[in-house]
Amino acid sequence: MSTANAFTRSTAQRELYGSGARLATRTRALHRAKTSGRPVADVIAELAAAHLPTASGTVVADIGCGRGTTSRVLTERLRPRCLLAVDASAAMITDARARITGDAPIVYLQADFHRLPLTGAACDLVVAAFCLYHSRDPRSVVAELARVLRPGGLAALVTKSADSYQALDHLVAGAGLDPDALERPSLYSTAHSGNLPTLLPPSLRTVHLEHERHTFDFTDLGHVAAYLATTPKYELPPGLAGDPDAITSRLRARLPDGPVHAASTVTYLLARREDTT
Repeated sequence: MSTANAFTRSTAQRELYGSGARLATRTRALHRAKTSGRPVADVIAELAAAHLPTASGTVVADIGCGRGTTSRVLTERLRPRCLLAVDASAAMITDARARITGDAPIVYLQADFHRLPLTGAACDLVVAAFCLYHSRDPRSVVAELARVLRPGGLAALVTKSADSYQALDHLVAGAGLDPDALERPSLYSTAHSGNLPTLLPPSLRTVHLEHERHTFDFTDLGHVAAYLATTPKYELPPGLAGDPDAITSRLRARLPDGPVHAASTVTYLLARREDTT
C-alpha cells in the first residue's frame, strides 16, 4: 500500500485536473450534501477586506485557482486593480476563463506554485485555498507566496483537517470496496488544520486563525457514490473506479441504503509579510 498522499501523486493530479468535469462533479456532490459551514470564497473575501488597509487598487493572486470560484468572488468583492488567477492545470485555467465573465481585470497564468512567474513583492494579497496539500513540500510553496508579497501584504491560506470525511473511510472499508481505506493517508496530510501555522516562514506573521466545522448529509448511497467516483484516495476494485453507478450497486449489495453523515474542518490562516529591510 502506498504511503504517499494521493493528492501529491502526479498521476492522480492529471486524472483529477486534466479536465474540469471531474472536479465539478466532486464539488456538486459535496455542495448538495452540505448542511453547515459558510461558503469558503465568501469567507476569504470578508477576511481579506477586514485585514487589508485598502482592497481597491491592489494586486491579488489566487494560487491554485481551479475553476475560478474564489477568483470571481475576490474580483467582485475586493475590486482589485488586477487579479492573477494561477493554476498548474491548463484545463482549470480554461474553465476559470469561461466561468468568470464581465470586465474584471484578470490575468490567467498556468504555473507551478513552487516557482511562480512573478517578481518579488508583486502582490498585496495572495490566496492559496485548498491547494497546499497537493505539494509534498508545502513549506516551500508558502515561502514562494511570501516572496511575491510586498512588505505589509497578506497571505490567506485555507486547508482542511486531516480527518476530513473520515466517515467515508469507514463506509468504504465496511463495504469491502477498499479494505485498507482506514489506513490510507489523509488527502490533506501535508498541509492540514493541525500543521498549517508551522508552514509559515519567518517573514510571515499570523494575524488571524480560525477553524470552522462543515457538515455533510449525503442523501443515500448513490449520492455517496457520486463523490467516491471522483476521489483518488481509495483503491477500488477493477470496474468500479470512476463509475458511480457501479459503486452504488456494490454499496447497496453490502450495506443498508440511507443517509450518510460526514464532516470536515476548514481552517483559515491570514499572515502578514513583515518588512525585512
